[in-house]
Amino acid sequence: MAATNAILSPGAIPEAPAVKAPDAFQENLNIHLICPECREVPPNLTEDFAAGDTICASCGLVLGSRIVDTRSEWRTFANDDQGNDDPSRVGEAANPLLNGEQLETSISFKTGGAAARDLTRAQNKTINDKGQKSLMGAYKQIGAVCDAHHIQPAVCNTAKLNFKMVDDGKILKGKSNEAVIASCIFLACRQHGVPRSFREVHEMCNVSKKEIGRTFKMIEKFIAKKAAESNGLPPGKITLTPLTYLASKNIETNFRAGQSFNDEIGDEEGSGRAPQMSNRFCSKLGLEYPCPMVAEELAERVSHQGLLVGRSPLSVAAACIYMAAHLMGHPKSPKEVGLMCGVSDGTIRTSYKHLYEAREDLVLKEWITLRSGDMRRLPTA
Repeated sequence: MAATNAILSPGAIPEAPAVKAPDAFQENLNIHLICPECREVPPNLTEDFAAGDTICASCGLVLGSRIVDTRSEWRTFANDDQGNDDPSRVGEAANPLLNGEQLETSISFKTGGAAARDLTRAQNKTINDKGQKSLMGAYKQIGAVCDAHHIQPAVCNTAKLNFKMVDDGKILKGKSNEAVIASCIFLACRQHGVPRSFREVHEMCNVSKKEIGRTFKMIEKFIAKKAAESNGLPPGKITLTPLTYLASKNIETNFRAGQSFNDEIGDEEGSGRAPQMSNRFCSKLGLEYPCPMVAEELAERVSHQGLLVGRSPLSVAAACIYMAAHLMGHPKSPKEVGLMCGVSDGTIRTSYKHLYEAREDLVLKEWITLRSGDMRRLPTA
């Protein structure tokens, strides 16, 4: 108080009062979380990190949710580390579609102007991994084709993995990338149960059907041979799917023994893939339920009875769609069906003639009673 009330001499400047610094944040330990039911002190609480809940161990009441797990995510044993596989949270997840460590830095020139463009060019000159560049270019082309034709992302990823398998095997040297990409997409569609015909893949990739078939056969032989070697079975007794390829990289195991490769991918000359194709073509024709289901079941019955043996799946699917559409009261002309399926109307009429003769065996009673079908609507062959 004496310093505050001191008399200043003329011309003296009073000192500013010292500002007290704010207290640092401290947790208030007087506040406790207790169970409102048990009211035990000290509280008997447990933290369930798997569910993210704080639970009263006495009565089971959940007192909090979405708690953060602060424990270590992995147990790291540096001395037992094999293959330099350190489970540290550093970098992104490994991509099985690429080679190498995948931790390089890429310089973009989109927003940096001339300086960024010069840096990008300088970086590209220092990168000597041409194989990685070719893989990335092929993946980009596969993605563009699949996006343009509304092919599912899962099929697109499988096509990329098929290309990776072929590229690692070095079996198609001299073949154009376009033909290999078209064959990989063709195979991926078969593996996911959404097959495309050679004609459709030809329209997507602008590669001749003959070249697609030739390249596809080479890939088929390579996959069958690699599967037999990796599992110790004779060729044709195991299927090497993309998941089995990942298994060879110690990523995931999914070997399926006792199934031939042709059973997995189908045969273009047979009618085994007609049911899957008929469902997709019905959607394009705008046929509503139950036409797609009836057409698919009809194609399965035709394939099981062997009525159209030797005809292409497109012809079988088109004839079944034509018959199912009339049976369900949503008739389509052979020209409309043929235009959507890529088959001539004469081929549809010829195939339909065989189906009409066997209509009593093909048409199920439930199609008539439960789905409002009528055989009198069928046009005479």
